[in-house]
Amino acid sequence: MQYRWLFLVFSLAAITATPFVSRIRNPIAEPAFFNSTRVTILSWKPRVFLYKNFLSEEECDHLIKLAKSKLEESTVIDIDSGNNVKSEVRTSSGMFLDKRQDHIVASIERKISGWTFLPQENAENIQVLQYEATQKYEPHFDYFYDEKDQLRGGHRYATVLMYLSHVKEGGETVFPRAEGWKSQPKDETLSECASKGLAVKPVKGDAVLFYNLKPDAVPDPLSLHASCPVIQGKKWVATKWIRLGSFDTIPSAPSAVETEAEMYPESIIKDENSETVASVDESLEEQEL
Repeated sequence: MQYRWLFLVFSLAAITATPFVSRIRNPIAEPAFFNSTRVTILSWKPRVFLYKNFLSEEECDHLIKLAKSKLEESTVIDIDSGNNVKSEVRTSSGMFLDKRQDHIVASIERKISGWTFLPQENAENIQVLQYEATQKYEPHFDYFYDEKDQLRGGHRYATVLMYLSHVKEGGETVFPRAEGWKSQPKDETLSECASKGLAVKPVKGDAVLFYNLKPDAVPDPLSLHASCPVIQGKKWVATKWIRLGSFDTIPSAPSAVETEAEMYPESIIKDENSETVASVDESLEEQEL
């Protein structure tokens, strides 16, 4: 009975939360893999959900294998100069997979669509990231500040983070503005960074779904999130951003150069602990389809 109630609540939440998301014909070509018994609601403001064992050991290892030899240092775009620059805001390395690159990647993409109830064509390519010791991603938003980055499908409506490895210490995903985060039990396994918000410890195979926009498609400032510094070990994670509309529909001829960038907003925001955090906005100008 408890599981039936959870499935009903989550299903209604997912469906009612997507009134502005464009639908496509039969977006899930094969049966979905959504198992409601593995899903936990972590927060309603912002909306954050944890799916235990979303990926198998083999799927995690396969994504790492595909990415390992193709990693590049993450960069950001300075809003004043427009140049690609290295930044202490984001110190990971990563790469993008092709959509449906092989049968395992295609299966994972179907699984994401089945869980989120969002069509595959609205999703960007999977990005695989590696964080080594001391590497981090400071508090930021996944929605955009400029119109240019919204040309392919609009805002990033939802984000799915898939943990591909265990991390000995650190590397948590933290939401510093989540309502009621102080009531979350904390223990000695969490880092100091994770004590400053709603925290999710990286566990191989687990996945986190959170919404960057409110149900009315307005950016949600409570979706501010960060990747805490890795203290011991190495963190591998795969990210799937899902747009309001079709990302596969390219409005104009794509550039011959594929770039992945971050954009600084015009202002700096402060969290509820009055600690200054850089508000960073991820921007993907071109991805191979």
